[in-house]
Amino acid sequence: MKSPKMIRTQSASRVTTALAILLSAGIGNPSSWLHAQSASTGAAATTPAVAIGPQYDSTHVYVAAQDVDRFVASFLATFGGQSTKQIVATVTPTPSSTTSQILQTPVGIVSLFGFKTPVPFPFGSERTGYLVTDLDVAIRAAREDGADVLVAPFADPIGRDAIIEWPGGVKMQLYWHTTPPSYAPLQTVPENRVYVSPDRINEFLHGFLAFSHSKIVSDDAHAPGVEIGRSSETYRRIQIESTFGKMTVLVTDGHLPYPYGRETTGYEVANLAETLAKAQAAGVTVLVQPYVADRRNAAVVEFPGGYIAEIHSATRR
Repeated sequence: MKSPKMIRTQSASRVTTALAILLSAGIGNPSSWLHAQSASTGAAATTPAVAIGPQYDSTHVYVAAQDVDRFVASFLATFGGQSTKQIVATVTPTPSSTTSQILQTPVGIVSLFGFKTPVPFPFGSERTGYLVTDLDVAIRAAREDGADVLVAPFADPIGRDAIIEWPGGVKMQLYWHTTPPSYAPLQTVPENRVYVSPDRINEFLHGFLAFSHSKIVSDDAHAPGVEIGRSSETYRRIQIESTFGKMTVLVTDGHLPYPYGRETTGYEVANLAETLAKAQAAGVTVLVQPYVADRRNAAVVEFPGGYIAEIHSATRR
């Protein structure tokens, strides 16, 4: 019979050998790889699913009150769709006043705010609003999965909201409506474009994948650097999908030329050239001229009021 000491020694030897094999295969950091593999299979998803659908998940856009109408006109001229009626309301837990409306387009939803008062902290830093089935359940799940609750749940004119932050600095709003909304499915689902440092990417993936019950659909350690304005280099790009929608995580060292890192959403259209023509006719500025990478044509634009977005269409195979 082998002694306990001998068994421990042989077990340690097998672990060391396995790690050496991973390293020799070019995996990189074995613990990071194992962590990401566990998250991508859904093993970490133990909290309740709270997502409803991507047609209810909006990009939050803040523009100066005097730019609201110009932004609305240019955004709808570019993508089509319509706006809800503009209202003036308090949408924060502290006194404030803003115009508020929803722009509903075939390629994504925008929650638009034109504050008439100073914007209370930390509002304006949240990139998206995710509709959830139950706000209290969602907050508990987010906490369990490693998120900070920056703004505790509060009532707004049509429901309840909260703002959370994931490791890596990714902030988003969770919201719930008293009367459930009913929106038509999108023609194409936009991508939430998130920039995270290599130092926090594993923590971010572990938490967000579990919370969103999402899956990693691609993880390219050598994505073309032209996508972040560094054409002679490569970087890591991770693509995630869930009931919340799509997310593209760009893992970078932060050496980003303008305007990369400023675009929070990527919109997929049928024809990039035609869409850009509509956009420019409506007063939109093209900041990054069209380029081809990862089987798509892409460009970065700025709408009146300062909102920056990526727009892309699939290339023909």
